[in-house]
Amino acid sequence: MVFSDNYGETRPHKILRFGNGLPVEMEDCVVVEEPLEIHVEGRPQAVLMRTPGDDFDLVAGFMHTERILVSPADIASLHYGDPAEFNLVNVRLAPGTLLPEEQPRTFPVTAACGICGKTVIDAIRADLSGLGENEGESASGFFSETNKPQVHVENLVRFPALLRSAQRVFAQTGGLHAAGLFTSEGELLCIREDIGRHNAVDKIVGSLARNGQLPASSCVLQVSGRAGFDIVQKAIVAGIPVLSSVSAPSSLALDLAEEAGMTLVGFVREGRCNVYTCPDRLVW
Repeated sequence: MVFSDNYGETRPHKILRFGNGLPVEMEDCVVVEEPLEIHVEGRPQAVLMRTPGDDFDLVAGFMHTERILVSPADIASLHYGDPAEFNLVNVRLAPGTLLPEEQPRTFPVTAACGICGKTVIDAIRADLSGLGENEGESASGFFSETNKPQVHVENLVRFPALLRSAQRVFAQTGGLHAAGLFTSEGELLCIREDIGRHNAVDKIVGSLARNGQLPASSCVLQVSGRAGFDIVQKAIVAGIPVLSSVSAPSSLALDLAEEAGMTLVGFVREGRCNVYTCPDRLVW
């Protein structure tokens, strides 16, 4: 049986809208939030709160950016649960692939949190730094000095508007975050939406992983929310050297981006931006 990888992103709901002094009954469109249970070889691994759609990208991206699996090639196949259980995805591993020796994260990861279950941030830093040691400068991980795609700032400040215009579900509901992958010249390569900003990033990374396009070392990641530690972490694992956000970065995000040699740009809006780390990749 073949199941769709996109379903149920929105649903109608009757509301009272107050305007001009009177309430008016009408039908609105709201974004769907549902749990997605991830099983690896039949073993519960995590429960993500997400907006349905691009679920296989989300699972592949989550498994990669959270370093549950070392390589995208470790996933042999992804299947929804039987029969037609769209809130459960089974991950089959490639022959010889082993899961890390740790307890499964069977509690929910909420739409507001990208690193629930990661109890020690230093452990994340150590895990990321090991990427460069084990996989080399050309692989996902910390960026070398030679990894400097040139991005024109006049293109960069246009990315949020381009991302917003491509947000199909946001246009209906006003209730979703988005992540978009751009070339340094300003072409939108991929967009994903989700109620969780980190989920949207995982869907981007998962799409790249499933198509053998990691690391994305010549691309820019544009996000619709703030640039938190979790977003920077996921971009680093995907090998994306430039992260652009419409809102503010956090102190932890700044520290990690600086350590990684990532260009981190915030408050990208209305033709302006703040460059927080590694400005050498930008052309003014």
